[in-house]
Amino acid sequence: MKFFIDTANLDQIKEAQDLGILDGVTTNPSLMAKEGITGKNNILQHYKDICEIVDGDVSAEVIATDYENMVKEGGELASLNNQIVVKLPMIKDGVKAAKYFSNKGIKTNVTLVFSAGQALLAAKAGANYVSPFLGRLDDISTDGLNLISEIRDIYDNYDFKTEILAASIRHTMHIIDCAKIGADVITSPLSSITGLLKHPLTDIGLDKFLKDHKKGN
Repeated sequence: MKFFIDTANLDQIKEAQDLGILDGVTTNPSLMAKEGITGKNNILQHYKDICEIVDGDVSAEVIATDYENMVKEGGELASLNNQIVVKLPMIKDGVKAAKYFSNKGIKTNVTLVFSAGQALLAAKAGANYVSPFLGRLDDISTDGLNLISEIRDIYDNYDFKTEILAASIRHTMHIIDCAKIGADVITSPLSSITGLLKHPLTDIGLDKFLKDHKKGN
């Protein structure tokens, strides 16, 4: 399973990259704004900066909601670096744009997916990634993990190459559960990824080893 970090914070991206487990980055206008990155030129430069840090795919989201401007904006994003994946919303024009970019050999990530039907359309359009949002479904008392499972079954039935990128990860158990179900990728905050490192028995065991070592010296 691939690990992506969902942030626009360069320090957190560097930390995840240095850990040796980072496969890519996803970000969006909200995450950019959170870091104080505003204005077109600043945003485009920030994507370039992210690509300099990470080796893998970097999802860059379009702001446009109509086909013509999605194609224009997505093309500009894709020209920044060959690591860029154009991130498109799951709407009619977004699906059309995904097909356009697929035909051009440009990678896409169809985002804001909340149903198996939406994921099926994204795969038919040739999207490289589809991003179902687990946490937001959980927030409205709907089983987000069940959606991942449904998409996995459908994609396996027809051998779709689209990768399931589980998004809106809220905690470490989301990551573990996604791995069990067979999500191809998770994207999460750094805290959820580093949370996988933690176990009280590891801390207790290490403390005992160190104390025993000191006794022997």
